[in-house]
Amino acid sequence: MAERLPEYELFAIRYARRDARRRDHFIMGDPHDAPMPMDYFVWAAVSPERSVLIDTGFTMETAGKREREFLRCPVQSLELVGLDPEQIRDVIITHLHYDHVGNFHRFVNARIHLQEKELHFAVGRHMRHSFLAHSYEVEDIVALVRANYARRVALYDGPAEIAPGITIHPVGGHTPGVQFVRVHTQRGYVVIASDVTHYYENMDRGRPFPAAINIPDMLEAFDQLVEAAPTRNHIIPGHDPLVMRRYPAPSPKLEGIVVRLDVEPQSVQ
Repeated sequence: MAERLPEYELFAIRYARRDARRRDHFIMGDPHDAPMPMDYFVWAAVSPERSVLIDTGFTMETAGKREREFLRCPVQSLELVGLDPEQIRDVIITHLHYDHVGNFHRFVNARIHLQEKELHFAVGRHMRHSFLAHSYEVEDIVALVRANYARRVALYDGPAEIAPGITIHPVGGHTPGVQFVRVHTQRGYVVIASDVTHYYENMDRGRPFPAAINIPDMLEAFDQLVEAAPTRNHIIPGHDPLVMRRYPAPSPKLEGIVVRLDVEPQSVQ
């Protein structure tokens, strides 16, 4: 008899935002340009036996440097969903852009899970191009190399199970080693897309985000998200403010800060 998979509570924690316009989020812009803000999240899969953090956000210093509105520290915000950063044993990094890997060094007891080709790219010859290097913070990358030497990093070459009910799936497109994460919940598997699709609209309309290493791979990755999820309502994009409107907060005091992704989404006008 197969062992029953754990059903994780799954949270999105919004820690920063920036004002932007539709032209910023689609290759070749958008003829109906209008405001289209961007939210920044970390995600936490929580169960009594094991909790896994997906991405680690950026710091207040990085927010100032990059002119992002820093709403709250993503590390301290984990306490809002009952997590102690020092107790977290597994951190999945979907890719190494500054807004997904900053703060990882603060999880002193965690193993870091990352695709190997993502690290190779971040330390390789292409970083001599400022157009590509701009999305990375060099001190984050140096710290990750040090963590690898300290045997704290697990590097993968393909899909893998991180814990029962939590798997990683590399697809490429946005970066060479970007990966999405499947988390088993009470409503089935929820897919944390991260930047495989920044917004629902990128995936739903087949319109790639401008930050793309390989556009055909990004388009194919949209299809892979759909194949991995029970329905499109089980896919969570990486930066879309609609996530905060479609899913409920765990409590009234967390409105606008945290939402639960392990429950069915609400209809949004």
